Amino acid sequence: MTQWERLQQLDTVYSQRAFDLYNGDEFPMDVRHYLAHWIEGQDWERASRDSSQAAFLFQVLLENLDNQFSRFAQERDSFLLQRNFRRYKQNFQKYQEEPYTLATIINWFLVKEKGILNDAELAQQVQTLQVQPAAMELESQRQVEKRLKDLKTKVEVMEHSIRCLEEQQDEFDFKYQTHLMDSCTAEEKKKQLEGLQKMLNAVDNCRRNFLSDISAILNAADVLCSALIDEELVEWKRRQQKSCIGAPDDTSLEHLEKWFTQIIECMFQLQMFLQKLDELVGKMTYENDPIPVQKPPLQSRVDTLLTHLIKSSFVVENQPSMPQGRGLLVLRTNVQFSVKVSENQLFRKFNVLGTLSKALNMAESMNGGMVADFRHLTLKDRKVGGGGKGINDLSLSVTEELHRITFQTQFDYQGLSVPLETSSLPVVVISNSSQQQSAWASVLWFNMLCPDPENVKFFETSPAATWPQFGEMLSWQFLSCGKRCLHNDQLETLAIKLFGKQQSYDNCKISWTKFSKENLPDTNFTLWVWLDGILNLVKLYLSDLWSDGSIMGFVSKGKERLLLKKKQNGTFLLRFSESIKDGGITFSWVQYANDGTPSVHTVKPFTSTDLKQIALPDILCNFRIMVAENIPVNPLCYLYPNTPKDQAFGKYYSEKTEEENPYLKYLKTKLVFVSKENSCSGVREGPESDLCTQDRDPPSISDAGDEDVLLRESEKSPMLSSSTTDADILNSMLDIDGESTVPKPFPATSPHISLSCLHQNFPENLGNPNIPLTP
Repeated sequence: MTQWERLQQLDTVYSQRAFDLYNGDEFPMDVRHYLAHWIEGQDWERASRDSSQAAFLFQVLLENLDNQFSRFAQERDSFLLQRNFRRYKQNFQKYQEEPYTLATIINWFLVKEKGILNDAELAQQVQTLQVQPAAMELESQRQVEKRLKDLKTKVEVMEHSIRCLEEQQDEFDFKYQTHLMDSCTAEEKKKQLEGLQKMLNAVDNCRRNFLSDISAILNAADVLCSALIDEELVEWKRRQQKSCIGAPDDTSLEHLEKWFTQIIECMFQLQMFLQKLDELVGKMTYENDPIPVQKPPLQSRVDTLLTHLIKSSFVVENQPSMPQGRGLLVLRTNVQFSVKVSENQLFRKFNVLGTLSKALNMAESMNGGMVADFRHLTLKDRKVGGGGKGINDLSLSVTEELHRITFQTQFDYQGLSVPLETSSLPVVVISNSSQQQSAWASVLWFNMLCPDPENVKFFETSPAATWPQFGEMLSWQFLSCGKRCLHNDQLETLAIKLFGKQQSYDNCKISWTKFSKENLPDTNFTLWVWLDGILNLVKLYLSDLWSDGSIMGFVSKGKERLLLKKKQNGTFLLRFSESIKDGGITFSWVQYANDGTPSVHTVKPFTSTDLKQIALPDILCNFRIMVAENIPVNPLCYLYPNTPKDQAFGKYYSEKTEEENPYLKYLKTKLVFVSKENSCSGVREGPESDLCTQDRDPPSISDAGDEDVLLRESEKSPMLSSSTTDADILNSMLDIDGESTVPKPFPATSPHISLSCLHQNFPENLGNPNIPLTP
């Protein structure tokens, strides 16, 4: 394969560089093309330095031009090329005295060609080494790229064809006018007319071929347009819809913008070709001229395609959102948001306040598209009827009403005028921040199940979700809040909670009512309220721990015990509470008695009130239980399955100053948590705070009379009296694993706990409650 043939097979960006290289008159592209083999077989670099070699190659070049001219003379449709090669030879004659100059020019062009080929090869190698090479692109996208490349190539060929057609017509017109003015014999007139007839036939043939080629290009453009609009754009809109509820889908418009721009450019070029045909007909027409008959339907097809493409390319790139809102597509009246709500006769109506008109511009676009960015808009309830607000006649709640924000503009370019309209995904409009939780549930449910963004009556007959759909959506929520999806075991735990134990959950379904309206068994809150409370807890206080996998999260109590009883003493895990409405997290650990019997203990869950003041890693670090002689010991040694606690959480421990934590002004020691019956108490100096007195899960047995257990630093206050930490309190400190639902009493003699887990040193006399500490 010659170097010239390799250039012609490059991607558009590099083949265009080659085309631009021969845009001047120094070395004609036609000569390079038809003499490619001979040109590449000569040593032009040597000829540029050797006059005799340059003179020899110069003479051979002229001979090759003559030979090519003769071949064109024998071909019927090569008249223009024949004339051009005669002109090229005449132009090269100027190098007769300095042939090495021409050799230098030809060598320069060959070197530039090699540079283009090297750049293309390097780009291909880089692309192969990338993490996401071209081989990983979707097959549909590769097909679009290939079809688009073919389309552009055909349009480029048409550009050459229209120039040839114009030259043929000009030549015929010139000879025809000459024939009319020529005073010659009848025989000569007859011969001229025969020649003119052949030329006219050739012009007619070129016109018909040109029109046929335009029709073929439009057929290809129809197929490509369908792939872009009915497949790629539809898939992008669905990806955007899912990304609004947390799916990690690619919503970049880079590919679509490039594809739409290139095919629209091709259509505008076809429009220019058709306009050029009008010019040619204006100069010359004849009987059975195909242009007046075939051009109008072609023009109509071009206009229809252009209109369809331009209308489809008008999309909402960023869906409406409020600053500091719960998520996309939830808007609140009288609160500014970024982007006219379409009206529905059955729902409430709103006025939009703010700048409602903007010009499309390219300044705010990342990929060269035209963008209008609407910010600081506000919705206000519109009074209707007798002064009241709009009424919902469908018995839907406010958060089940769906509204759409519509954008309209006018596109005018090169005589084409297209009215454009696009709408946002349905939004939920609330009037109070307390409605955000329900509104977000509606957004999740709609975008999980409804592929039709125009269906604002979706909640009139909301369908149920299959477990695979629901589990995937829920997993996206944890990915958004904590950068980690739910794994299969966590999803199975939730599935069992909802449907009971099943062989497969693929056919199990959950309804909108069960998700957001019906309370869970034995609770006063819905499934969504419970899940949303956990998600908020993860987002605000546990994102790092969730992201690195430290939190098991969803695990049943039965499975928790089975897992821990197989592990070494002090192994613990973190799970979410099943009984706290606003989200809670607890930890359980295994502890072995002197006879080797394992028991599992659980503390009362920590809520956002607790974690707002003390981070969970610090709670785990400083947690203590009382063993024999009131010695506080941290029973937490290994994060399940066997990671040392400090290795798992050490990077999250905080050593804050008084400036960073105002509580340290009053607390002169580290906070140590001493477990009660499913609860915790802070160990601190100074006046009591409500640090860990928030109510959590209901205790298994009553401990209403218990007071918080406090340990005080030896230099600041006396030790608590032994009556405060007597056996009755110790018996109610831990939830000990057992067969019954009521925990067994804590034994009078504390079980064996390895002191290797004790990380904080205490004075030796701390173990004797009867010895006062020195003030």
